[in-house]
Amino acid sequence: MRMSATAGIGRIPVRDVQPMVDHGRRPAKAVTGESFEVSATVFREGHDAVAANVVLKDPEGRPGPWTPMRELAPGSDRWGATVTPDAPGDWTYRVEAWSDPVATWRHTARIKVPAGIDAGLVLEEGAELYRRAAAGVPKDAGRAVLLTAATTLLDDTLPVA
Repeated sequence: MRMSATAGIGRIPVRDVQPMVDHGRRPAKAVTGESFEVSATVFREGHDAVAANVVLKDPEGRPGPWTPMRELAPGSDRWGATVTPDAPGDWTYRVEAWSDPVATWRHTARIKVPAGIDAGLVLEEGAELYRRAAAGVPKDAGRAVLLTAATTLLDDTLPVA
């Protein structure tokens, strides 16, 4: 199992990816069907939230389904996910990371709404995020749920909380 090399460090660095043997010069090994954890340090400057996935590539080079990573300890910037190669061969993996504007908004809303700080603006920002997210979701895959959330956030007849 080899880690895919990266060209450089972007706005959201992915560092110290494990498992790695001899700085990536030798493959980590697993038995077919054996689950193992891929972990990495994922962070960005500022306070915005991030999210990450592991993507396995089978021996033919086809990317498999991505596996969402979770923060291993709150505030540690260390993320991990368990993956399982299902056939023998030389598999590779990569860790992908990105900004998570919805998680960032939820964090802000949990603080500002109960405190009554810019609650209307926070709800409007959330509605816009959910509308933008809905635009990328197929109609039969839950778009209506996101649009309902956006409408609810803008409903002045409901209590702010």
